[in-house]
Amino acid sequence: MSGTLRVHEIYLSLQGESTFAGLPCVFIRLTGCDLRCSYCDTAYAFIGGDTISMESILEQVDRLAEGYPEPPLVELTGGEPLLQKETPALLTALCDRGFTVLLETSGAHDISVVDPRVHRIVDFKCPSSGECEKNLAENIANLRATDEVKCVIGTREDYAWAKDQLHQLFGKCEVLFSWVNPLAGDQASDVLKHVPADHTPLSRRELAEAITADRLPVRFQLQQHKHIWPVDQKGV
Repeated sequence: MSGTLRVHEIYLSLQGESTFAGLPCVFIRLTGCDLRCSYCDTAYAFIGGDTISMESILEQVDRLAEGYPEPPLVELTGGEPLLQKETPALLTALCDRGFTVLLETSGAHDISVVDPRVHRIVDFKCPSSGECEKNLAENIANLRATDEVKCVIGTREDYAWAKDQLHQLFGKCEVLFSWVNPLAGDQASDVLKHVPADHTPLSRRELAEAITADRLPVRFQLQQHKHIWPVDQKGV
């Protein structure tokens, strides 16, 4: 198998988000992203990393998965995995190995190129991200029942926007409303967009209470790993 990818890190941890939260997962974090969301907690992966062959990546994943009676989850994340042309081939190779494969991707890239066996977690960018206009409308038509749409919400304006999107998503797939965890340490990169000055912050409690008050059929989520390890710790 030929091809290389720029990889920032590969590690074993617990899945901290999505409907798979809490399960063991091998993470492959690819380098590079074309967005600069205000709340991004992985700006360190915008640059750097190592160019690694697909065979080497698969070998590392197999090694980290050793000892489990059933293969653990494998997730490609970033950065933005779909920026790299070999990503679809790596996803297919992981599926062929029997892994349950997750792809964490923004709503700014075409998800139709991905193997149908992959669970695509698509981050629809809300207004406070500064990248809302980058969402591809055509991705909605390409959603499958095994996909998940995530709206990362940090302000009242985000919540109103995300709520307005739900009529397009009902019956298509699971919808997650994820609260923005405050950035810490070197996460707060100066290359990120700024939250608009006219936005009103929304606490996690206020988000949870708004979801129940408005009777929204969505899944509230927190980043579970940030309640176990320091919020700026890498490799978890």
